[in-house]
Amino acid sequence: MEPRTVLEALARNPLGYLRSAWPWRAALYLLSGCLCTVAVGLGAAGLVLTAPGGVAGACCALLLVTGAVGVSGVFERRRLVLVDRDRHGVPRRRRAIGYGAVSVLAVGWVDLGVLLLALGIPCGLLLSPLQPTAATWQSVTGPIAGVLLLPVVAYPVGAWAGARGTVAREVLDPGDRRLREVTRSRARLVDAFDAERRRIERDLHDGAQQRLVALHMRLGLAGLDLPPGSTAAKDVREAHTLAGEALAELREFLRGVHPQILTERGLPAALRDVAGRCAVPADLDLGVPGRLPTRVEETAYFVATEALTNVARHSGAGRCRVTARLHDEVLRLEIEDDGAGGADPARGTGLTGLADRIAAADGRMFLSSPPGGPTLLRADIPCSSPPAS
Repeated sequence: MEPRTVLEALARNPLGYLRSAWPWRAALYLLSGCLCTVAVGLGAAGLVLTAPGGVAGACCALLLVTGAVGVSGVFERRRLVLVDRDRHGVPRRRRAIGYGAVSVLAVGWVDLGVLLLALGIPCGLLLSPLQPTAATWQSVTGPIAGVLLLPVVAYPVGAWAGARGTVAREVLDPGDRRLREVTRSRARLVDAFDAERRRIERDLHDGAQQRLVALHMRLGLAGLDLPPGSTAAKDVREAHTLAGEALAELREFLRGVHPQILTERGLPAALRDVAGRCAVPADLDLGVPGRLPTRVEETAYFVATEALTNVARHSGAGRCRVTARLHDEVLRLEIEDDGAGGADPARGTGLTGLADRIAAADGRMFLSSPPGGPTLLRADIPCSSPPAS
């Protein structure tokens, strides 16, 4: 599982942390903060010292600091992705301004101090051969010691950047962490369920189904060797018929567990298969070029299957339509029927399960079903990878 923050990377695998991009991201995070603070500080000091008249210079410096504080909250949220890969909402204005003021006026200088202390010693050792007063042994051992100290520097820099990022996240994006964790947990549960379902499908396909096929063939061959009209021939024929029915039921069950056509040929072919087996005639309008991420295809197939089942069982429709289009990396799946309408999630028609399944894929479901119809169910499923954890 890939770490989401620099602190997670440090805690899980300290050695792997050095081989990852996290040390560079942490250093860039601190560097961007201290550069902003230094620029504002030097700019304000320059205005005060060079502007004609002390009052005018002070006013210009105050305007510069006020403007920097006003935009620093958004800047802090944008650069937070360097040390925290989670998605972050728009901060409240007061929180953004308050944290921006603290960051620009105070904490940025601490970032600068951490970078200077952490990098000053190894950089000084690396540059020791350039110092005219350095002895020969210092010119030789200094760069070696500097190179050995550079990996060590990555740990305090990462720890401070992680602590800064944690504080920034809690201040700028409060209250939603638990909700995002619940969403990710639900997505992990759905992924685990799908993986287990695929395993069951594979075991049944390679095991029980193959044995039933062999049994069906053996019974058919055995019936050819028996005298026609005998009791044994009749019993074998009945057993052959029952084995064929069991095989058909198993294949139908496997199609519902995880359709092979979805794995082999993709979503458009699977939707055509589902629509072809629907009791209500279905028109198709599929504009899905190529393959989509596995989670998107499985979610769309589940939604289409459940929606068409509801159409056949509850709507009283004479015809329905399935539309699948890709808009700006979002798959839009629509199932519309000309039935009686009045679909209500509270009546237990599977709509709540559909909404949960779509939400687990970071998507949204929309339902329009006025009394008298028609009913339109739309699922918007993003095709970009959702945040894993």
